[in-house]
Amino acid sequence: MKSYRKPTKEEILAAAGKTVPDVIAPGLKVLLVGINPGLYTAAIGHHFGRPGNRFWPALFAAGFTDRLLSPYEERELLQRGCGITNLVDRATARADEVSKEELIEGAARLKKKVEKYKPKFVAVLGIDAYRKAFRQPKAAPGRQRERFGGAVVWVLPNPSGINAHFTPAALARMFRELRVAAEKDEQA
Repeated sequence: MKSYRKPTKEEILAAAGKTVPDVIAPGLKVLLVGINPGLYTAAIGHHFGRPGNRFWPALFAAGFTDRLLSPYEERELLQRGCGITNLVDRATARADEVSKEELIEGAARLKKKVEKYKPKFVAVLGIDAYRKAFRQPKAAPGRQRERFGGAVVWVLPNPSGINAHFTPAALARMFRELRVAAEKDEQA
């Protein structure tokens, strides 16, 4: 895994409100959807960039990648049939700084992306964010009944290191369930 220069405290604070470009292409197996970029992520310009975020280790442990990628290698996911976007584009210090209205608006924008790029699966990484954005207050992790823009919807926990409700092993197991389902769908 490659490592790069750590942003300064000033660069991190200046990243409030910035965006991070999508990693997306037509016909993906899985489009992974974060809540919104954190300040560290926006400062470096690459998804799930904060050291301690468990996204990249969970992808590796689940078999989405054959090695642990760094955020700077995010575009390699496209070769593996995966992409990354966010419900809300603007960077904040914490996900709870994003309003319910922003999440609902983000779901509407996400639907347009899904209809344009046609991924087979859309995986929202944040149970509470999914519940609010999609108006599904009782949604549980895993596959959802309804489709979204033609895609199968999957809900996973937020992989932020702050989210201690789910251990790295639990995240890996849940990400693996998604990978296996996407592979079965592809073979069907």
